[in-house]
Amino acid sequence: MGDRRQLVVEQTYDPFEAFERAQGAGVRDPYPEWADLRERGPVQKIELRKLFGMDTMVDIPDLPDLPESYLVLGYDEVAQVLRDGQTFSSACYSASMGIVMGHTILEMDEPEHHRYRGLVQQAFTRKAMERWETELVAPIVNRLVDGFVDKGRADLVPELFFVFPVYVIAALLGLPDEDLPAFHRLAVQLISVAFNWDRGVAASQQLRDYFAGILEERRRDPAEDVISVLARAELDGVRLTDEEIFAFLRLLLPAGAETTYRSSSNLLLGLLTHTDQLDALRRDRALLPQAIEEGLRWEPPLTGIMRLATRDVELGGVAIPGGSVVSVCVGVANRDPRRWTDPERFDLFRPPQPHTAFALGPHTCLGMHLARMETTVALNILLDRLPGLRLDPEAQDVHVRGVAFRAPAHLPVVFDVPA
Repeated sequence: MGDRRQLVVEQTYDPFEAFERAQGAGVRDPYPEWADLRERGPVQKIELRKLFGMDTMVDIPDLPDLPESYLVLGYDEVAQVLRDGQTFSSACYSASMGIVMGHTILEMDEPEHHRYRGLVQQAFTRKAMERWETELVAPIVNRLVDGFVDKGRADLVPELFFVFPVYVIAALLGLPDEDLPAFHRLAVQLISVAFNWDRGVAASQQLRDYFAGILEERRRDPAEDVISVLARAELDGVRLTDEEIFAFLRLLLPAGAETTYRSSSNLLLGLLTHTDQLDALRRDRALLPQAIEEGLRWEPPLTGIMRLATRDVELGGVAIPGGSVVSVCVGVANRDPRRWTDPERFDLFRPPQPHTAFALGPHTCLGMHLARMETTVALNILLDRLPGLRLDPEAQDVHVRGVAFRAPAHLPVVFDVPA
């Protein structure tokens, strides 16, 4: 324990509120504007700073002239971009998230991406997932539900969904509970680098030093956690360097916890505002997998993914010059009327079709099985332990908000408490 650095954060600064504001939390629904753009054509040239609320952000130091930028809005065109890693490179993230996270899977192209993914996915085996479900996720969710189950009401965003995925990630890494609040704050400051450069860079260094102490502990005394698995992972004689491990760990919390809290909240709001579907799910839990997929299609937690065109290419009838930024809007692609009937409507009974919420192709989300499992556990526990679960009738205007990242700020519910 002597090697571990303590995490220190500034308590007067609220990184969560700042991040929400910068990501367009004041925008209730960007989908009508995106749909109007898509009606003009599935690929649109657009000013880069207007993408996903970027025009609200301050300048990054030494930012060069911005390249041409294109917004991809149709499902088929989004799928083409995400599946063609040679033409549409992920390396564009090196100039943004790469600065604070390090060289991560997020910015890698083939063949490097394939090698790295083969190493890190050793920590996410089916056997590990089954153990995490019963030993980690269910106890964490039950412990949080214990805090409000006797009250007959709760706000499920701050009291459950916002926090439980953080506890899960921390448990997977073997972090002590006392470090969680600071860990969560630093992780959000890290991904806030686009609008607060100094805080993002400082958070990156602090997390690196923190993980360095833990990694040294795990090399001396391995445990049954993700850091220990990464420390000994090997593929064809190649092992992860310490810096590669630090980069992955800095990516894991914002990639895992941020998105899972949002997708779970969005799904439950969809169910609570479509009570016939919630009742059907109560009667038949076998509907839960398709409910989860519909929630991801209807309101994915992250609406956009960036790529860089490596060559001149035509997409959706539009000529895109090499060197252009190509931003795929997975949110509106999931509502493409060429693919889904009445796509704006939440409907867990619609025929299943692949969506783009977890991306497609080589960069399909590494943690998608973990996210689905966490949401399954949370929803089952809520339905088991909160009979008559429904939106608080006194709550006003509960809705999903945001542009780049979307989720409700609050989810006030009431439920029956046994006499």
